[in-house]
Amino acid sequence: MSWFESALGEYILEHELAWFDAASTDIFGFNAMQIGQCHIDFLRANRMPFRFAASVSDGLMRARPEALPIQGESIDLIALPHALEFSPAPQQLMREIERVLRPEGQLLLAGFNPFSLLGLRRLLGSRRDYPWHGRFLHLTRIKDWLSLMGFELLSGRMICYAPPMNRAKCLRSFHFMEAAGDRWWALGGGVYMLHAVKRVRGMRLITPRWEESWLPNGLVARPGVESSRENYG
Repeated sequence: MSWFESALGEYILEHELAWFDAASTDIFGFNAMQIGQCHIDFLRANRMPFRFAASVSDGLMRARPEALPIQGESIDLIALPHALEFSPAPQQLMREIERVLRPEGQLLLAGFNPFSLLGLRRLLGSRRDYPWHGRFLHLTRIKDWLSLMGFELLSGRMICYAPPMNRAKCLRSFHFMEAAGDRWWALGGGVYMLHAVKRVRGMRLITPRWEESWLPNGLVARPGVESSRENYG
């Protein structure tokens, strides 16, 4: 059974899918790719004509996410639900995402927050099973990588503030913590969600500075010469 079919997994997945649906529905283009968690469609609300998933073990494309067999600057949207935590080279994975995204291409990312009740559960409990065996990456590190690779952060939020209990009834009793967490514990959500866009600085054409100069036969333009008025009596 997938962890996302457990009570805790369903609780987290419900909130994540709601965010992915709202963030992706109005992103337009031609090609959208999901990396990781291929058994769940995180791009179900997006309307691009070609959507596919890629991972090592399943999905339409079976490939290492750190070395995607995809042409550079060919993807308009990438969904990255919990792939960085389980990648052997998360920074290389980010480089691949930057490589395959078109200029102005968009990235939707979900990650487990190590400084949360979910992160505390990972530290104090067994790390043999999913997702506890993953390496939870701090939000600040992810933001630094995005900035270094030329991404602009459009929006972000934390979700899932309830204690990581695996009983649906108990989780429902802590539903009030979602609104309270957003207001009083903004950085303590179990999962962070980020929406970023790949920016490519445009080239600026530098042309000669044309200036006016008075000559005997009238006014002409010459590049890079200071303007002067001379009396040729």
